[in-house]
Amino acid sequence: MLRPIERHWPEVWAGLDERGYAVLPGVLTQRECRDIAALYADEAAFRSRVVMARHNFGRGEYKYLRYPLPPLVAELREALYPNLAPLANRWHERLRLDPRFPAALDAYLKRCHAAGQQRPTPLILK
Repeated sequence: MLRPIERHWPEVWAGLDERGYAVLPGVLTQRECRDIAALYADEAAFRSRVVMARHNFGRGEYKYLRYPLPPLVAELREALYPNLAPLANRWHERLRLDPRFPAALDAYLKRCHAAGQQRPTPLILK
């Protein structure tokens, strides 16, 4: 079960702004991390695989999950999106990019689906 992370958001935003990544300590248990990592061996859980070297993306590979998303992944997406959208909007504003991201994940997914993006984008990198 996802742990509350509200107190960490200022640190997350600062980390993303300064370094391009952030650590969310304690959001998942070690077991939950292992469970998500173990999904990688289950080909039925994924819709596609990308070998990064083939596209000059570096080394390694990643796989896009398919619908229905594993419950923990869906829960993570639902919990993280409302706090990441304002940061993405701030970056878009600084870069003078449109459109802005809606506050709710459901509204964002509706926008994606209306534009023809029907497939899920959560992925696991290896």
